[in-house]
Amino acid sequence: MARAESTTRSLKIRESIGDRIFLFFVYLFLFFVLLIVLYPLIYVVSSSFSSPAAVSSGKVWLYPVDFSLRGYQVAFGNPQIITGYANSLYYTIFGTLISVTLTVLVAYPLSRRTLFGRDAIMIFIVFTMIFYGGLIPTYLVVKNLGMIDTRWALLIPQAIAAWQVIIARTFFQVSIPEELAEAAELDGCSDLRFLWSVVLPLSKPILAVLVLMYAVGQWNAYFDALLYLKSAALHPLQLVLRSILILNTTTSGSMEASVMVERQQMADLLKYSLIVVGSLPVLLIYPFAQRYFVKGMLIGSVKG
Repeated sequence: MARAESTTRSLKIRESIGDRIFLFFVYLFLFFVLLIVLYPLIYVVSSSFSSPAAVSSGKVWLYPVDFSLRGYQVAFGNPQIITGYANSLYYTIFGTLISVTLTVLVAYPLSRRTLFGRDAIMIFIVFTMIFYGGLIPTYLVVKNLGMIDTRWALLIPQAIAAWQVIIARTFFQVSIPEELAEAAELDGCSDLRFLWSVVLPLSKPILAVLVLMYAVGQWNAYFDALLYLKSAALHPLQLVLRSILILNTTTSGSMEASVMVERQQMADLLKYSLIVVGSLPVLLIYPFAQRYFVKGMLIGSVKG
């Protein structure tokens, strides 16, 4: 045992002084990059837990000043926030489920060499990434389908993204051998059974990529809701937060100076509190999907 350890140590490559100096500067550079990326997040969180006067006067730098939960109290004291959270969860869960299902059903057949006309279909899919019908035609399509002021307006029009289809198709081409599909076909396995029992269990990385991409897109979406939804009861969280910020930054000329100052301070505080409220679900989900996300992105986009 001792000899094995000594042999392993002797086989260990010794770094030269030049390599050590190089690695030192690499780690130093990465440390500064980490600070540049991390500081805005720390600043936003610290500002959200500070007093309105401290935030408005610029006293917050790294840690909360005059610790206060007033921003969150005002935010969650608004019943529209709870409604917006529930709506965003609904759109995110069901929108992601619909999008991932449709993307897999499109991408997997296109990855099979036996599909007739798959190259022509891919040309049409890529074509949609270059040319877009426009806002007015899209609105007219949604209106004629009867989806205005309904939840379907946020679930169907943006259900499939061409880029996600390309990534998933490349992953299936690289990771699912044609021989595996041929062997399953010889055993009498149908295409849907093969997709459900073989392909999907082997495709966890790309499924995690698709889920994360579509979920983040659905959670942050507000423009489609602004166009298609009239009822406030259907508004997602991002649109509710936008309305609250606009309402708190709008001042009247008849207000007293002290009231105007207090309202502006509260608007500055709410800005940071609402950023934390809107970003927290995504920040909580990402660490669990990061491993699959990185692996799926590498296999789905670099190879093939």
